[in-house]
Amino acid sequence: MARKLDDDERAAALATLPEWALVAGRDAITRSIRFKDFNAAFAFMTRVALKAEKMDHHPEWFNVYNRVDITLSTHDAGGLTERDVALARFIDQVAAGA
Repeated sequence: MARKLDDDERAAALATLPEWALVAGRDAITRSIRFKDFNAAFAFMTRVALKAEKMDHHPEWFNVYNRVDITLSTHDAGGLTERDVALARFIDQVAAGA
């Protein structure tokens, strides 16, 4: 099972993820991404879904047309873990190339 990040680790991780923010009232991070259109948003979600499946770590997300809102937290650890940070970094890479 993944270990929940402590306060210092969480702060250090967020310093490397400038597009992400803490979720109020939860030990989770969130990001909203806008794309050119629905096809671009869906292609992004497909790439992330394939990676998430390989990691066995699935995001909470919401999609409307060209916008994808993502929340990451490791439910069985009760909060933010290195798995969330790794997936956030992958998401940032994919979004930058979209």
